[in-house]
Amino acid sequence: MMWGNGNNMAWGWPVGLLILAAVVVLVVWAIRAFAGGPDRGGRGGDGPVDSGRGERSQARQILDDRFAKGELNEVEYRERLKVLNDKAR
Repeated sequence: MMWGNGNNMAWGWPVGLLILAAVVVLVVWAIRAFAGGPDRGGRGGDGPVDSGRGERSQARQILDDRFAKGELNEVEYRERLKVLNDKAR
């Protein structure tokens, strides 16, 4: 009897290569999901209103969206923006 030394050994290296590729993709996905910026839902959106690199907090994005939709007038927008900036300090 042959125990694993037969003709099926040719499939061993492609399957191993696919498993290795799947592990690499999983690790890359996990890193991007947990260390992502504010757009990806990672921890980067919990910082100040404006971090100086062009990034905005989730609260600032919501405020900007509401102003763009017309839910807030300019006075309300500026008041709430001032409150956000005061909290970020």
